[in-house]
Amino acid sequence: MQIHRAHKIELIVNDSQELYLKKAVGCARFAFNWALNEWIEEYEAYKKDPTQPKPNQYSIRRKLNAIKRKQFPWMMEVTKCAVQMAIIQLGQAFANFWKNPEHFKYPKFKKKYVSDSFTISNDHFEVKGSRIRIPKLGWVRMREPLRFKEAKLLWATVSRRGKRWYVSLTCELANLNHLKPVKNQGTVGVDLGVKSLAVLSNHKRFEALQPLKKSLSKLRRLQRKLARSQKGSKNRIKLVLEIGELHRKIFNYRQNALHQLTNYLTTHFSRIVIEDLNVSGMLKNGKLARCIADVGFYEFRRQLEYKAEQRGCEVIIADRFYASSKTCGYCGQKNDELRLSDRRWKCAHCGAEIKDRDFNAAINLRRYTERPG
Repeated sequence: MQIHRAHKIELIVNDSQELYLKKAVGCARFAFNWALNEWIEEYEAYKKDPTQPKPNQYSIRRKLNAIKRKQFPWMMEVTKCAVQMAIIQLGQAFANFWKNPEHFKYPKFKKKYVSDSFTISNDHFEVKGSRIRIPKLGWVRMREPLRFKEAKLLWATVSRRGKRWYVSLTCELANLNHLKPVKNQGTVGVDLGVKSLAVLSNHKRFEALQPLKKSLSKLRRLQRKLARSQKGSKNRIKLVLEIGELHRKIFNYRQNALHQLTNYLTTHFSRIVIEDLNVSGMLKNGKLARCIADVGFYEFRRQLEYKAEQRGCEVIIADRFYASSKTCGYCGQKNDELRLSDRRWKCAHCGAEIKDRDFNAAINLRRYTERPG
């Protein structure tokens, strides 16, 4: 069984190394945009004349290799993987779009400082301890060694987030013995929310950090300064990097909270029941969209599913129309008149007082698997 996992590590770079990385991401971005433009032109020609060949990544790579030494000699200053892998990724993006256009969007041109990255194939880099060797650059220090000791390296993706550089090492693992065994405590129901990130049926509560909300005033101030700055100026570049650095911190706070929650769930319970939330529909609510996005419901489910698969847990997704909040946890009767603002309510059928709406929902989710049928 082949298991692919990635370990993202921060790089410690000096000025000359950072200059090389900037050149490499610039070459990758240029190659991607150039290839996308060629792809669009060739496809338009194919639609007018079907005898013309359809565009593909192989023909575009050959076309670029034939002209890059004369027209783009600066590409030779960095590893060839930065250019080649950018076109390969474009081909994969088109393949995903044609396969599932509802989920994958049509490839767009890349912008500077937005998802800056380049990829190196496994035969062009080497990892030893807390160092990685990058072609035409040499050895670069990493904050920590690769956590997967016996793993086959597949590729490395160097990226910039804010003012910092990272390398994501994708590996192929033979086993997952490095993971902690599950403390089997049975089934748990998890109710997600905006104020409380998660309320569990065992009375444990994880509060939502809401990092974007806490940094919103500073973010607005920086964006106002950016709007007034002169395009192309050095001060504008500094502001772009400062805004990126703030977004990096917000992202890290959110990811840390989600990792702590999903690690706790997958290491303590063999069966986890969550709601099937319509996140895209919830984001259309103009009053709650920012708060919902700040919590990260989709990322929570993604992390939970892959960690549960690693540790042998079972994740059960309750039906989207299952009224976990409106159902009495004592008698099982549904309260159709319950509003979102009602945090406490009394069951009209059995007279039980529901003091915590979220905990009641978590109890009902835990019992979801006991429902008949």
